Amino acid sequence: MAAFLTIILGLLVVIVGLVVAWPWWVWPASLVLLLLFGAVTQKVLTREPDGFPLEYSLEPDFPTPVVHRQEHRVTYVALPSSVADYDFSFTATVRWVLLDAPDDAPHINPGGLAVDAVLRRAREVTVRQPPTRSALVQHQLDGCLGIMEADPTGRVLAMAQDVALNLPDPDRERLTKLSNVRKDEDLWEHERNYERNKRAYLGEDVLKDPGSAVVWWLARNDDQVEGTVDRIGLLASLSAAANNGPVHPEFQHLVDPPTVGPAGNEPFTSVDGLAGPSETGSTDGSGPAEPLGPESLDGLLEWLGFDESDPDLLLFAVRLAELVEAHEKPEAAEAIRQHFEPAEPDEPDQPDQPDKATEDDPPA
Repeated sequence: MAAFLTIILGLLVVIVGLVVAWPWWVWPASLVLLLLFGAVTQKVLTREPDGFPLEYSLEPDFPTPVVHRQEHRVTYVALPSSVADYDFSFTATVRWVLLDAPDDAPHINPGGLAVDAVLRRAREVTVRQPPTRSALVQHQLDGCLGIMEADPTGRVLAMAQDVALNLPDPDRERLTKLSNVRKDEDLWEHERNYERNKRAYLGEDVLKDPGSAVVWWLARNDDQVEGTVDRIGLLASLSAAANNGPVHPEFQHLVDPPTVGPAGNEPFTSVDGLAGPSETGSTDGSGPAEPLGPESLDGLLEWLGFDESDPDLLLFAVRLAELVEAHEKPEAAEAIRQHFEPAEPDEPDQPDQPDKATEDDPPA
C-alpha cells in the first residue's frame, strides 16, 4: 500500500516538474522526498495498535481464567405433582461450576451435588401443579432452572437446560377418563336438579291448592278468563290428586261425581267411553247411558284447550290417570295411560317358516 502511494506521488511530481520546467537540481531533491514519504507511510500503516488504552496498562496483563463447566444428563426422574400417585417424568441436562473452597474442605462429588440441587428446585415447582398441566410446568421449569445457583453446601453452582417434562401415557388416559366421568356426573346432577325443581314447582307451587292452580292456568291463558272459570273443577281435582287428598269442599260442587255402571261398581272399559259406562247398557236395558261429559278423551282434551303440541299434555294425562285411580277406577286409569303411550312400530312381516315337524319327517 505504501509503495503504491509512493509511485502515484512520484508520477505526479514528474508531471509537475515537466510542466513547470524545474531546474536540474530540483529533481534529486524530489527523489529524496519521495523516498522519505514512502518510508514514513510504510511505518504508519504497519504499526500494531495497542491492545488496551494507556490508562489500563499500568499493571501487567494476566491471562483470563478458563471456566471448566461440566454437565450430566438425567432422564425419566419421577417428580411428584399435586395429585397423589400421578408423577411427572423429568429429563434435563444438569451443568455445574465448582466454587472456591478452603484447603481443609472435604472432597466432594460435584456432579451429584449439582443434580441433587436441580432436582430439589424442580420438585418445589412440580409439587404445586396438577398432572394435567405438564406442558405449562415444563416452561416454568425452563425459567426456574435456567439460572446458575449455589447448592445447599455452597460448593457448586448448578443449572439445567434442555428440560423435558411429561406425564406417562397410562396416567394421562386415566385422568382423561376421570375428567369425562366428572363432567358426565355434573351434567347428570344438573339434569336431576332441573327435574327436581320442576316437580317441586308443579307440586309445591302450581298444584299446592286449587287457587294456585287456577292462578297458574290464568297466567298462561290470560285471554281465556271464561274458559278458566269452566276449568276450576278440573284444576281442583288435579290439585287434590297432586297432594294425594280429596277435593277441597269449597270446590266439590264443581267436580263431577264418579260415574258407576249398572251394577253400581262397574268400571269404565274404554277410553272413548270415559264419560259413560261400558257397553253393557243402562240399568233399565234401554241402551247405553247418556254420557255425563265429553264424548271421548280426545274431546275432553279439546274441550280443556289442549292440543298434541302442548308440552303440558303428558303431565295432565298423568295427573288425570292418578285422579281416576284415586276414585278406584284402575281400568280407566290404565286405559288413559295406554292412550298416551307412544305407538310401537309394527314388526316387519316374517316369512312363513316351514313346519319343523314336516321337515323332520322322512320322505314317504
